Amino acid sequence: MGRSKKFRGKRTHGRGHKAGRGAGLRGGRGNAGLHKHKVMHMIKYMPDHFGRHGFKRHPSLANKKRSINISEIGERLGEFVEMGIAKEEKDMVTLDLSSIGIDKLLGSGHVSRKMTIIVPEASSKAESKIVEAGGAVQTLHEEEEEVPEPVQEEEE
Repeated sequence: MGRSKKFRGKRTHGRGHKAGRGAGLRGGRGNAGLHKHKVMHMIKYMPDHFGRHGFKRHPSLANKKRSINISEIGERLGEFVEMGIAKEEKDMVTLDLSSIGIDKLLGSGHVSRKMTIIVPEASSKAESKIVEAGGAVQTLHEEEEEVPEPVQEEEE
């Protein structure tokens, strides 16, 4: 038994006339009334509760590059040789990352061997580390030919 044992002769048991019938005294359950009687509470404490926020780009527009770190190349070099992506010649390793769909080479990790890496893009840090180790990076930007600008003739 609860508190009602002490209020035997009282009609309301100390709750007033409407309280104690469901969620009446607190103005509804949960988030009820946020657009009506609890609107000030919503404006003050929950300003971002209603509506959409921000935007999401269409998946076809998202630019997703597949990247690999120098450290991962060192770990997976044996695997790459077995797959036929990497070729070992004396002390040099030639590795074509573009053939397995990797778009960019990143510079985290240490270069353990001389490597020539063919990749569409490479960070400046990755390029400098591989060149310091005695290797080279071939990016697609180098292979593209520069188109000379048309020469405008001067009118007299």
